[in-house]
Amino acid sequence: MPSAPARSGLARLAINTIKALAIDAVEQAKSGHPGMPMGAADYAFFLWTRHLRFDPGDPGWPDRDRFVLSAGHGSMLLYALLHLCGYDLPLEEIRRFRQLESRTPGHPEHGCAPGVETTSGPLGQGFGNAVGMAIAARMAADRFNTPDHRIVSHRTWVIASDGDLMEGVSGEAASIAGHLALSNLTVLYDDNHITIEGNTDLAFSEDVSRRFEGYGWSVERIDGHDHGAILEALDRAARETARPGLILARTHIAHGSPGKHDSAEAHGSPLGPEEAAATKAAIGWPPQPPFLVPDEVRALFAARADEGRRAREEWRRRFEAWSRAHPDKRALWDRYQARDVPGDLFHRLLQVVAPAGASPAAGKPEATRVTSGRVLQKAAELVPSLCGGSADLEPSTKTYIKGSPPISHSSFAGRNFHFGVREHGMGAVLNGLALHGGPIPYGATFLIFSDYMRPPIRLAAMSKLQVIYVFTHDSVFLGEDGPTHQPIEQIPGLRLVPNLTVVRPADGLEVAMAWTLALQRRDGPTALVLTRQDVPPLKRPAGFDPGVLFRGGYVLSEAGAGGARVVLIATGSEVGPAQEAQEILAAAGIASRVVSMPCPDLFLGQPEEYRRAVVPPGAKTVVIEAARLAGWERVAGHEALLIGLDRFGASAPWKVIAERLGFTGRGIAERIRLWLGA
Repeated sequence: MPSAPARSGLARLAINTIKALAIDAVEQAKSGHPGMPMGAADYAFFLWTRHLRFDPGDPGWPDRDRFVLSAGHGSMLLYALLHLCGYDLPLEEIRRFRQLESRTPGHPEHGCAPGVETTSGPLGQGFGNAVGMAIAARMAADRFNTPDHRIVSHRTWVIASDGDLMEGVSGEAASIAGHLALSNLTVLYDDNHITIEGNTDLAFSEDVSRRFEGYGWSVERIDGHDHGAILEALDRAARETARPGLILARTHIAHGSPGKHDSAEAHGSPLGPEEAAATKAAIGWPPQPPFLVPDEVRALFAARADEGRRAREEWRRRFEAWSRAHPDKRALWDRYQARDVPGDLFHRLLQVVAPAGASPAAGKPEATRVTSGRVLQKAAELVPSLCGGSADLEPSTKTYIKGSPPISHSSFAGRNFHFGVREHGMGAVLNGLALHGGPIPYGATFLIFSDYMRPPIRLAAMSKLQVIYVFTHDSVFLGEDGPTHQPIEQIPGLRLVPNLTVVRPADGLEVAMAWTLALQRRDGPTALVLTRQDVPPLKRPAGFDPGVLFRGGYVLSEAGAGGARVVLIATGSEVGPAQEAQEILAAAGIASRVVSMPCPDLFLGQPEEYRRAVVPPGAKTVVIEAARLAGWERVAGHEALLIGLDRFGASAPWKVIAERLGFTGRGIAERIRLWLGA
């Protein structure tokens, strides 16, 4: 879709329009970052009007180029371009920049406006997302392109700042991109030498170009205000077929401002009325009311949008010809793009853990990570979008899809990723895969290392992305590796993230439920929290309905005469010992109920009548979980007995740890008897 560059005078007017819109919006909001949009306006204009392939009339066109503003503080650059190009972002929304319920929040948020491909706020996250998008594009190309029809050919373009490249996540993601030779990815580094505290040389003196060359990227330096150099660099980047590309564009923050040029003050504060007026005069902007868009500039961008419409229509003709020639691939494309999941998925996953005619309680003890690995194989067979990998821990997390090759620089046709020891980068790449469309991605690591990926987990939840996390080695019972690897506070910490569904299954049936939930859920991420050690199959009453598992908590067993005196609520590997404690209490004449609660948030979302039936009001309640127990008062009340952990673990065999910390049936029963005074 490349077009001839605009006439130099008209190009300058359009660039100044972008600058003026950024100045005016920040001034009106009395808040924002005007300097970066002003400094990046030159190369951003030529990227959007010469190379970026898009159609504002169809923002979801599958073969559009993806544009990621990783430097999210410069959001007015993106909003100005979207408005000028004809996306559904009217000038009134530019006027409402950073205001309540506007479509132009301070940092871009996926879903607020068409054309915003990702939520880019914390620096470096957008960079990692872009790597995921580029991988997803290569995966689609290798799956669906044929010698006679090329229906996937889009690129991913990024604008990143000094701060993006200082954050470690961008280094992890850049290393992955170089290893995979993502030639469909180009990053424009807005090298303006300014951060909030002042010049970057206060803390940042590395040679970025040599670092990225070491990652395996093509690198070139340009003057980011030299239009000829910009055009030549973009042309070379678009022709790249071997490596990802980094264009180091030396720019000046607040370019054109007489008093704030190259000033740290322009990074995070308005120019101020006097400096805004002086800047407009310096760039030759007419003395008009704010938010002016000259007619000839609107015509320029309208012509570019029309080119995009024609490109999309031409693609549609190719796509229909491909569909007729390859109906099998078209059928797979439809399932892939829809992230299709069979309606009987749960039933079919149950057959993995409890084959027809077999009693679930008759199985052998098995770690839930192992059960999950078996369920994953069936899920991958049934759901073509499912793909993922581990941060160098697959032998432990059991997350390799058998029969499918790994993603590599030479082929993206497989479904397995080797992310390396890069949890943070893995999390950001997973979000990019989900944002691109097509994949349902999962990433696996030990639960303790979820701390390394909290920022992308939070953004996945905020952006309502279907991402699956497989966190194994979920407690002190992983044993000899010791307290550095034994999670204590991670489970409650993850449950605190809004819109993140955390499931800690206790046995095979609950593992099948967890995977079904994760694959069916479209409005947010799901975390599966799994054991390293074997757990026994749970004892359930005759006629048990597995559908109740999706309520998040349910009555597992009752023991003793005269009605339950106490309700034991447990999750994961603590449910089995809770049932052992129930039998000991029954022998002592204490009737009890065991409630398995793999997902407290799901349970709390159930109708009150159901919740009261499971945990009766006024009942004496006990919570049993080998972790910090903050938050359980929402389920069990403030008077509950909490059998959890307020200390770090120890290096020892897991059964020794369980005995010492009181997480055996006998230990739990004794705590309850003392509490009841029985």
